[in-house]
Amino acid sequence: MPRWLPRAMVLALALIACFQLGSWAFHQLIGLLTNILIAFFLSLAVEPAVSRMSARGVRRGPATAIVFLLVIVFSAGFVILLGSMLANQIVDMVEHFPHTLDSLINWINTTFGTDLSRVEIQDSLVHSAWLQKYVQNSASGVLDISTHVLGGLFQLLTVLLFAFYLAADGPRLRRAICSVLPPSRQGEVLRAWEIAVDKTGGYLYSRGLMALISGIAHYVLLAALEVPYAHVLAVWVGLVSQFIPTIGTYLAGALPMLIAFTVNPWYALWVLLFVIVYQQFENYLLQPKLTARSVDIHPAVAFGSVIAGTALLGAVGALISIPAVATLQAFLGAYVKRYDVTDDPRVQGHRRLHPRGTADHLPDRLRRLLPGMRDEPRQDDGALPDGARRDGSREG
Repeated sequence: MPRWLPRAMVLALALIACFQLGSWAFHQLIGLLTNILIAFFLSLAVEPAVSRMSARGVRRGPATAIVFLLVIVFSAGFVILLGSMLANQIVDMVEHFPHTLDSLINWINTTFGTDLSRVEIQDSLVHSAWLQKYVQNSASGVLDISTHVLGGLFQLLTVLLFAFYLAADGPRLRRAICSVLPPSRQGEVLRAWEIAVDKTGGYLYSRGLMALISGIAHYVLLAALEVPYAHVLAVWVGLVSQFIPTIGTYLAGALPMLIAFTVNPWYALWVLLFVIVYQQFENYLLQPKLTARSVDIHPAVAFGSVIAGTALLGAVGALISIPAVATLQAFLGAYVKRYDVTDDPRVQGHRRLHPRGTADHLPDRLRRLLPGMRDEPRQDDGALPDGARRDGSREG
């Protein structure tokens, strides 16, 4: 046995063990790494506001706390308003349920000639086996729901804590990263960090402005139609339509359509038409002007990045995919060398044609074989008439 073989076997086994250990640790810490990634992008989003307050004499710690406090208050207010609206709607549905059920039973009896009564239906439902089983399963699932809610709150607190420290200690973090890099690389890291801050902050602020405009427009419509909770529905439409890419507008319009349908079925149709028209106005007029400088990426690239982010990280990936792709595009655009494009019709999608109407990219032999496409000799290019010779005489 060669002397190096046992050592190589031990080294290979050690590498396999390290890989297995690293893979196990990565899968165990995937939740924490996701929270840190969300916190990093959140810290990039609040960095411009914190930097402005810090430039005016406010320390970074209190400035970051003020910004996060405003975000928390706004989010809590929105959740409370939306929850109160849903709770009131559920109470109204429960109160009007007997009347609705009586109307439905009367219609069935009149149409089909049956003899149903609400008391008999209620008794059959109360004493049914499937309802009792459903109640038992729901009671056992309350603990699971409570666990998920507590886990979600803990995850939210973790994200906010990491985001606060990343934003408050941003200069210290950049200094620590640059201290382990050579001077030639420090400028590139700081440039990438600056691009990420500009793109992420610009994306969120432009989306916030479009959410404000969308909320005001939908509030005017809902208030004109006298739909209840118009202000809450307007805030819902503005936030969901802007911060859930691609399909957020239609998801946001579903709730106002449902509430409007309870008032008048035709109002739901008007809301649907308004959502479609406003979406076109936003896509072709409003969004290009507001996001031209902040997030200048092609709609197809944005759609693909949302799909990829959703496949990798779920809803979190869908939210951070667009600023991440915009940051990567801007960073690569700063280092990729570009050249002037030649003035060729094929660049614009047109085929360059031969003077006689034939495409110039056809082979010469093919052009000679096609009828009517041979180059006939002209009299002024030195060709002689039929039967003539160079000495001036003619044949025959």
